Amino acid sequence: MPNETPATHASNVTLIRSAELSSAAEYAYAASAPGDSRLVFLAGSCPLDPDGNVVRPGDYGAQTAQCLVNMEIALRAAGATITDVISTRVLVASTERTDLGTAWSVVRDRFGAHDVPSTLLGVTVLGYEGQLVEVEAVAVVRD
Repeated sequence: MPNETPATHASNVTLIRSAELSSAAEYAYAASAPGDSRLVFLAGSCPLDPDGNVVRPGDYGAQTAQCLVNMEIALRAAGATITDVISTRVLVASTERTDLGTAWSVVRDRFGAHDVPSTLLGVTVLGYEGQLVEVEAVAVVRD
C-alpha cells in the first residue's frame, strides 16, 4: 500500500506559494507548521530491503521507490504519514541530470498534490555499496 495516502488524515503542513517566484519548480517554495506541533527529523532513507541489502543496483527509479517505502515506514513509527512531511532532500549519486530527473519523478509522483519544499542534489557517493539514492525528510506531528 505504499502508493496510497489515507484519505482520513489531514495534513499538519501548510504549503506556501508565491506568484513572484518561478512556477517552473515542481514543489511549494515554503511550508509552515502549527505552533502546537512537533518536528520529526528522519534519517536519510536508503534503498535497503528488510535484510539490509541495496535493492536494484543501477536502477535510480527502483531505488528511489524503495527509499520512499522505507521513509513511510519510519513516518508511521513516528505517528505520521507522507502528508505530514514538511520538506525533503533527495540525494542522487550522479552527475547526470537525467539520473536526478529519474529520482525526482518518483518522488514527485509519490507526493502528488502534497508537493512539499524539496532540494534535489547530485552527490559523489552514498553510504552503501551500490546505493544511488537517499531521501531525507522532516515531518510535522500534532499529539
